[in-house]
Amino acid sequence: MTIVASTALYFHLDPGPVTALFQVAVISYLAALERLIPYDRAWHPSRGEWGWCGAYFLLTVAGSIAAQLLVSLCVRVVSPARPELSLWADIPLALAVGSLASYLAHRLSHVNPWLWRLHGIHHVPDKVNVASNGVNHILDITLTQSAVQLSLAWAGFSQDSVFVVGLFVITQGYFIHANIDVRIGALNQVLVSPEQHRLHHSVDLSEAGHYGSDLAVWDRIFGSYTWYDGRKPERVGLYDPASFPRTEAIVSSHVQIVRRRAVPDRQPV
Repeated sequence: MTIVASTALYFHLDPGPVTALFQVAVISYLAALERLIPYDRAWHPSRGEWGWCGAYFLLTVAGSIAAQLLVSLCVRVVSPARPELSLWADIPLALAVGSLASYLAHRLSHVNPWLWRLHGIHHVPDKVNVASNGVNHILDITLTQSAVQLSLAWAGFSQDSVFVVGLFVITQGYFIHANIDVRIGALNQVLVSPEQHRLHHSVDLSEAGHYGSDLAVWDRIFGSYTWYDGRKPERVGLYDPASFPRTEAIVSSHVQIVRRRAVPDRQPV
């Protein structure tokens, strides 16, 4: 990630294509690791599941690109080209602010009935893997990305800082969903890991905290940190599977927000 960010900034490359290519590289790398060092072989996506998740991914990307046109315009208007701090001092602060915005938006999506009708789609799969990370409602991912990026811009961080933080967030987002048998030890106190995020997808709501997707400190501060060494979910998915269409029902999943009344079943710890 550091090499990609440094190269893009040095040669003044367009962040859009760089981010897209970087995302493909991250997915490919982690998908390969899932085969080499799987956490649970039963969680490998079938060919059909790759197809469904791929369709969600393309829809999400299409919706995000359309929405990000407006977001990018706002970022250019309110974000300074030359921040007061140096770039490498600006980036850690931007990461902290963006991480907090992401945590709050994510936690709100679990307790607000309307937002849960969007976000709950992501929790339908009974497997956690790289492919399932792309299962999202278009509006859910768009609202979350907008909240994070606009918060960074309004806080005065530069476009370059927003770009670098975006690469880190992409890496972390796919890493924490990866079906790989890795342990990061003491770093769990600082960074979110697959070990923690599997609990977030647990059907046992008493352990399904962990709303952070990059930094674990916000779960610590706000009391939603439930992981300890060796703790694993017995089952992942929805507490009430009947409350949402199945993942393969792509159209129904996207229109259920206007067709049905969904009640949040995932409360904060």
